[in-house]
Amino acid sequence: MSEVKVIDACNTFCPGPLMELITHMKQANVGDTLELLSTDSGTATDVPEWINKVGHEMISTEQVGDIWHIKVRKTK
Repeated sequence: MSEVKVIDACNTFCPGPLMELITHMKQANVGDTLELLSTDSGTATDVPEWINKVGHEMISTEQVGDIWHIKVRKTK
């Protein structure tokens, strides 16, 4: 069964949120979903670019107020 892990990278700036995601992705199991919370608007473009490069699955990107909620599934 996959788990959903929330990574709170709010109030950190590029490349902090992406680095947090990468660190947690290395520790996650295949099939796990990670939700990155970030107040840095650059995260909305940085994370999808990285996901496309490494081959994981982008689930959703949504901005709620000042916070980006980016969900990614580890595929390998």
